[in-house]
Amino acid sequence: MSDKALHALISVSRDDGQSPVAEPLDLGGRVRELRKARGWTLEQAAKQAGLARSTLSKIENGQMSPTYEALKKLALGLEISVPQLFTQPQRDQINGRMAVTRSGEGAQKATVTYEHELLAEVLSRKRMLPYRAQIRARSIEEFDGWVRHDGEEFLYVLTGMIRLYTEFYEPIEMRRGDSAYYDATMGHNVVSVSTEDATILWVTSLS
Repeated sequence: MSDKALHALISVSRDDGQSPVAEPLDLGGRVRELRKARGWTLEQAAKQAGLARSTLSKIENGQMSPTYEALKKLALGLEISVPQLFTQPQRDQINGRMAVTRSGEGAQKATVTYEHELLAEVLSRKRMLPYRAQIRARSIEEFDGWVRHDGEEFLYVLTGMIRLYTEFYEPIEMRRGDSAYYDATMGHNVVSVSTEDATILWVTSLS
């Protein structure tokens, strides 16, 4: 997005006062579930993770708190990341949320360099912030430094032609149908290089 506007919008989207309280996770049960989902015996899983069978058995039965090194071995053996060991499975939590934003009916948020139309604004606790932007800026000098914020960002050119400036890469010109995915903590700015204001779809991660 642009300037301080994006930081404010992301902050509101993240902190709406409705965040659920996470339930405590049974790590042993989670490890057992992951092992059984792969059809592995204790011996097979322990060998895969490079742990003793007795160690894995104690972890699954809650008789032992694994060290971080043991957690890393477990995650590697199960072919997942360490955070996924602590993630509650979602299969019993079916959500039917949906929001339809008709063309031109998104919430309008204008800045000096961009004009944004926020999409799916009626949904709270979104994990993504989608918005359509009309790029007014024609020069990088119109920005007060780099735009940067938490999360990752996806950009898709809808109309016109833009130049994407980033902190660590050479500027790149993009036209309709081109897209870019980047780490939003890296400084970035976008300007129109077509006669008319270019329009793009931006999707910013919120988690």
